[in-house]
Amino acid sequence: MTKTIIKTEKLCKTFSSGGIQQHVLKNLDMRLVEGDYTIIMGSSGSGKSTLLYALSGMDKPTLGEIHFADKNLMELSNDQLAIFRRENCGFVFQQIYLLDNMSVLDNVLTSGLLVNKNKRELIKKAKDLLQQVGIDEHAWSKFPSQLSGGEAQRVGIVRATINRPKVLFADEPTGALNSKSSDNVLDVFTNVNRSGQSIVLVTHDLKTALRGNRVIYLKDGAICGDLQLGKYSENESVERHEKLKHFLAEMGW
Repeated sequence: MTKTIIKTEKLCKTFSSGGIQQHVLKNLDMRLVEGDYTIIMGSSGSGKSTLLYALSGMDKPTLGEIHFADKNLMELSNDQLAIFRRENCGFVFQQIYLLDNMSVLDNVLTSGLLVNKNKRELIKKAKDLLQQVGIDEHAWSKFPSQLSGGEAQRVGIVRATINRPKVLFADEPTGALNSKSSDNVLDVFTNVNRSGQSIVLVTHDLKTALRGNRVIYLKDGAICGDLQLGKYSENESVERHEKLKHFLAEMGW
């Protein structure tokens, strides 16, 4: 039986600029299921990132409700939201926010220690996760500036998942990477999802979107399309690609 991890009701977000109101999210209702790999697509200005920040508690909507893991985020104070995010959310962005003056291993441990104070346990877990994403022992003492973009993003994914968040949020995580590094990072996301991790990922990239099992398309702050692709399989790449292309064409992408 599928379990709802996030549910929104009549979600609205309005920005005011120069006395003019811009309605970025409009009465948006959605339900995200535990274990899903949900892709959010849409043209520039459709509300993709705004929705991601609202769902994760990084930004409060103007109206509506967000129920996340049995909590109504609209009822939490800013301090309570910060604690909730730390314990329930992981974040990966296009810009890789690793701490320049810390080693790879320390970057991961710093995030883990915010939730788990057992350093010995965390060190073992961090090393295991780094090896799983192809960051071997010789790189653990390196600084972020000594890594390639793809390596740094894989470290970022480990940092985001070390506390086993209920949902991993990602905003254009391959946008600044070359093709090979992008494929490596997408493989990591696929493997993380196969382990049971829920993912919500914003992208404008077709190759990235193919990895999700569900694609939600936004237009002018509202959901205008919802495609179920099923779990990703390398053996179904041609059919999957055509199905997604047809869906996006219908959406006017």
